[in-house]
Amino acid sequence: MGDITTDDAGSTRRFREKRQAILAAAADAINEQSAKGMTFADVARRVGLNTTSVTYYFRRKEELAAAAFEHTLDYLMAMLADAAQQATPVARVGRLVALNMARLTRIDRGEERAFAVLSDLRAMDEPVRATLMNRWREVFRRTRALWGDDLSRHATDLAGARAHVLLENIFWLPVWLPRYDIDQNERVAARLMDLFQHGLALPGARWSPQTVPLSHEDSVPGREAFLLAATRLINELGYRGASVQRIASELNVTKGSFYHHLDAKDDLVVACYRRSFDTIAAAQRRADDRGGTHWQRLCDTVATLVTVQFSDRESLLRTTALSGLPAGERDQMIDRSTRIARRFAGTMMDGIAEGTMRPVDSLVAAQAMMGMLNAAFDMRKWAWSMERDRAVRLYSSTLLFGMFDDRVLDL
Repeated sequence: MGDITTDDAGSTRRFREKRQAILAAAADAINEQSAKGMTFADVARRVGLNTTSVTYYFRRKEELAAAAFEHTLDYLMAMLADAAQQATPVARVGRLVALNMARLTRIDRGEERAFAVLSDLRAMDEPVRATLMNRWREVFRRTRALWGDDLSRHATDLAGARAHVLLENIFWLPVWLPRYDIDQNERVAARLMDLFQHGLALPGARWSPQTVPLSHEDSVPGREAFLLAATRLINELGYRGASVQRIASELNVTKGSFYHHLDAKDDLVVACYRRSFDTIAAAQRRADDRGGTHWQRLCDTVATLVTVQFSDRESLLRTTALSGLPAGERDQMIDRSTRIARRFAGTMMDGIAEGTMRPVDSLVAAQAMMGMLNAAFDMRKWAWSMERDRAVRLYSSTLLFGMFDDRVLDL
């Protein structure tokens, strides 16, 4: 075989660079509009090409979205491979946290582009969906392996919860990190790692939660059932994957019944978010009304909400649906989430002041708590494999007691 000519090498390099630029633009579009909402025309505009030129690199929109997701999965696998070289679980997780924060800092400085969030993975068509989901499961297994490979069944259950909460915080961090100046990024990473390593509990603290009762008024007959079904389907299939027809079919009603309850699909997602935020706020408020130490109030709230997420009927809408909303509605939902996080931060501050919680950066810890609670929905199958109270305890322990003390198995 002959050597590649200079012109051939240049053409190959230009092709690779243009393809990478298209992938980066597609990632931006996916993060803003979801994979289903991304269009060739928008991606072409972002890189200064016409639509026909984009199809030279990717024949179909689904192929482009799949390539963007593959890039994200490759990036995660590379960070995990780097982190796995460390000698201990604490060092491995610390390395992954540091690598991710360095990535976000480079993005803030304009030195790197964000990768595509994986919220629409389940909405992809087969056989691409199966391939991507298998890669995602490998990412999860490698994250779990940061705690070791040769684990007992109980230790594997615990490592699975820890891996899930760690990954979720990696994905949630870009939503709230922009509230900090870029020179605070390393400090935020250190405070987050401190929480992961030591949790909120003081030495000798016990896990003895009492869940609080929750209820929703169904002011419009059937609306509550409609929102519950929509929340579950959007969580499972993504914003675009859960079509109006699919939601209506789930409830065995017509599409016309959908529009009796809501004017548009965006209205549905906003209504589901409001219901979810109302649920969290009600749990916080009722735990406060019951009284007791702030450690007890936090445990009661967390146990109540994780139980909701692990139940057959209830659930909170995943933040992954945010990418499908118009910017204005998305910002409103993030603002509501921030207000709820600040209430968690207040409980933590009061617990630190009364001596029932370990000193932490409560603002950072509260955002991590929001990520942990929101992501619990995805661990329902994991939870169904064990007794419910044990599942709630193991999952909640990830932030309350930290990610490295296996004595939580005996709490």
